[in-house]
Amino acid sequence: MKAPRRDLSSVAMQPKPKNKTKNPSMPFWRVLIVEDDVPTRDFFADSVSRCADLRLVAGVGTCEEARALIEDTSQGIDILLTDLALPDGNGLELIRLAARVQPACEALVISMFGDEDSVLSSVEAGALGYIQKDFTPDNIALTILDMKAGASPISPMIARRVLAKYRALHAVDREVPPVSPETNLSSGAGRPAAAAVRALLSVREQEVLELIARGFSYAEISKLKAVSVHTIQSHIKNLYAKLAVHSKSEAVYEATRLGLLLPPTSDS
Repeated sequence: MKAPRRDLSSVAMQPKPKNKTKNPSMPFWRVLIVEDDVPTRDFFADSVSRCADLRLVAGVGTCEEARALIEDTSQGIDILLTDLALPDGNGLELIRLAARVQPACEALVISMFGDEDSVLSSVEAGALGYIQKDFTPDNIALTILDMKAGASPISPMIARRVLAKYRALHAVDREVPPVSPETNLSSGAGRPAAAAVRALLSVREQEVLELIARGFSYAEISKLKAVSVHTIQSHIKNLYAKLAVHSKSEAVYEATRLGLLLPPTSDS
């Protein structure tokens, strides 16, 4: 099978690799690659292995092999790089499993599937990035490092689909009355907009959003979720981008208006 076609325009915009000298006191980011196509898997593994900031845990081709590695919590995994279509299952299962078993693990999907359902399902499961194989970066290690720094890698075609979904959400929002303090979400009022927007948020992002609304600080949230403050900051950046806001107060207001959070009551 041919190696992934590289999008040269995207590659040209990427920063040039730096001469990395790893600080011994800093941990490596441990990467698990799940890809059933051997040439593609080797392509990713080679890029990861050559990066001083990353360590390859393993490169496997099935859900069963990946599941065993994820469930072995004695071997921490920081990045799950996975395809969706696997011989014995779907990469979504692995993303959800990693979110439960190794909450600090961040997922990046690289798949042939570029349809809206696959993209939104991946994001909802917890993926922080989604790249179509036709646009695979020349150096996947740089993409992983960008993700660990708070970015959400996304290929051009996927970005276009997400923007289309974003416009659709606003169209739905115009048809649904704003959520008022008297609105009971369980009755179904405001549910179309809430369900549509919620599909863009991962489980962890929704949890962080709810804790922000309750007044918890970044440090407090990181302790509650047993992850680093940096990871929480990454979730916050993603939330701001998806809600099109720039502060905590704006995020809480917009999320409440869209039905993602229950409005405060007079008893709270």
